Amino acid sequence: VLLVESGGGSVQTGDSLRLACATSGLTFPLTPMGWFRQAPGKGRESVAAVSWSGVNFYAADSARFTVSRDNAKNTVYLQMNSLKPEDTAVYYCAARKTRGPIESSGRVYLRDYEYDYWGQGTQVTVSS
Repeated sequence: VLLVESGGGSVQTGDSLRLACATSGLTFPLTPMGWFRQAPGKGRESVAAVSWSGVNFYAADSARFTVSRDNAKNTVYLQMNSLKPEDTAVYYCAARKTRGPIESSGRVYLRDYEYDYWGQGTQVTVSS
């Protein structure tokens, strides 16, 4: 299993970024996905999540962040708008191993221990 994030960078306050997480080795259409971030000196926190069905979503800041998935490309995205300096962090995507029919099609997962696979992270730096 491989998760590779891309799209991070250094931007100004108010700018937008779209992160992508390309996956391989997963039964992606049945895999719940999540985005987390970790700022220097802080713990990892949930940013967004999407159910395997794509029906349900979560975003810590729904006014600015949107998560989406493209099952044809085995890729999940995080659109971040109106970025602020406090959004500066390493952003990670995560995949939860498919549990099969017992996995609710609409469930999203917000805790890092609920995920089985992680990408290497992509740095997002927002300057004022």
